[in-house]
Amino acid sequence: MSERRRCEWAENDPLYLAYHDEEWGVPVHDDRRLFEMLCLEGAQAGLSWLTILRKRAHYRTVFDGFDPARVARYDEAKVAMLLADPGIVRNRLKVEAFIRNARAFLEVQAEFGSFDAYIWRFVDGAPIVNRWRTLQELPAQTPESAAMSKDLRRRGFTFVGPTICYAFMQACGLVNDHLVSCFRHPDSMR
Repeated sequence: MSERRRCEWAENDPLYLAYHDEEWGVPVHDDRRLFEMLCLEGAQAGLSWLTILRKRAHYRTVFDGFDPARVARYDEAKVAMLLADPGIVRNRLKVEAFIRNARAFLEVQAEFGSFDAYIWRFVDGAPIVNRWRTLQELPAQTPESAAMSKDLRRRGFTFVGPTICYAFMQACGLVNDHLVSCFRHPDSMR
């Protein structure tokens, strides 16, 4: 039996393979999961995604399962506790961004009924399916991620630049950037 073809970036680490095979590019419509991924993509800035994947279970524990209502209530004592925790990226700006973003997230939910209803507007409600042949073709950002970034920042979110937003879009299936040679690309599933 031949091995499945994957995107070039999917390394042999079991966490990376599972993430590629089961999560990356799959449309997400659950608000808590969208909040988690927005936070983790911001935490990843300047680091490898594998670093964040290795810490994700611990992030879920110390950030109360990424419940935005709970995270929004964190105070300075909780921030100090988090900054002392070696199981997460101990960067004050990133930790404080989770809290600020939770508050902004709740405001978006109140305005749109759900964060899902808000965020999927940037792709007209359906995933953008790209047909890249090589990893070098993948953009770092797009007009959609730039528009998302601009609107999120206007609403008070931080660590949501166009590149982070594009990574978030890929992670949550707003875009499908699996290479056409990858078994996860929609064309290969027909």
